[in-house]
Amino acid sequence: MKTAPVQYEDIYTYMSDCVLCPRECHADRIKGRTGYCGETAEPAAARAALHMWEETCISGTNGSGTVFFSGCNMGCIFCQNYHIARAKIGKAITIERLAEIFLELQGQGAHNINLVTPTHYVPQIIEALKRAKEEGLKIPVVYNTSGYEKTETLRMLRGYVDIYLPDFKYADTRIAKEFSNAPDYPVYAKQALEEMVYQTGDFKIDEKTGLMQRGVIVRHLVLPGHVKNSKGVIQYLYETYGNRILISIMNQYTPMPQMKEHPLLGRKVTKREYEKVVDYALELGVECGFIQEGDVASESFIPEFDGDGVESVSTGRLVPF
Repeated sequence: MKTAPVQYEDIYTYMSDCVLCPRECHADRIKGRTGYCGETAEPAAARAALHMWEETCISGTNGSGTVFFSGCNMGCIFCQNYHIARAKIGKAITIERLAEIFLELQGQGAHNINLVTPTHYVPQIIEALKRAKEEGLKIPVVYNTSGYEKTETLRMLRGYVDIYLPDFKYADTRIAKEFSNAPDYPVYAKQALEEMVYQTGDFKIDEKTGLMQRGVIVRHLVLPGHVKNSKGVIQYLYETYGNRILISIMNQYTPMPQMKEHPLLGRKVTKREYEKVVDYALELGVECGFIQEGDVASESFIPEFDGDGVESVSTGRLVPF
């Protein structure tokens, strides 16, 4: 079943009573009001540049053309991109400028357009992609999300997104409530992933370039003291999708300043904790995915959100199993 594409005038409808994400705030963002994401209807981005620190099939040799949008519908207490997620950093841009950014990143040699935390701007992004494609945008589009999505919103993206790059943070509703105030996260993440796989099918990587052309990579960030949650996530992913999707198991959790006093989240993930999760994935039979090598739990792994590319104008690399 096809879904009618978003029209420019529809943006006002979606933004005047916003229910794009599971929070369903009903905020009139057109009038400058904000909901959980902290953003109005005007798109805002903190960085738009080539990014080398995604999975190897996304970053390749040139980098992923990454646009970091301001605001987030999750609000995780341990957020690694705290300043942009809480809408503290970012520059307002028009839809026309966003389309230009996509084309500029393609011109810089980006292997793909990587939309980071895009949920609350889906209608504007679709309009920008339509315009950019009319002007010659040809590279794949990556939808890089927390996984806390409504299928109704994802259906609007049919035909616009080639690769989905969702997190799957929690299998445990108690942890989802404690860390993200989202006890319904596992339910929505499962439904969203089903829609993503339906749209893209089995993952496909170009044999010559090693670059992903379509499909889904599910990321899971191992949290200190929560190996059981990680095993629950990996088990669900593999038992449901087998090797149709790629699973990226990440050990880059960085204790941010606001977490220093937390009894568990105030430290890094231990080598043993991470090994337990990876070993469990291998025991289940996971063959397609990524693990992280080396010590990446450092704030230096987090890019500078300095507005680079927004206005006109190693160690820690994820490697295959």
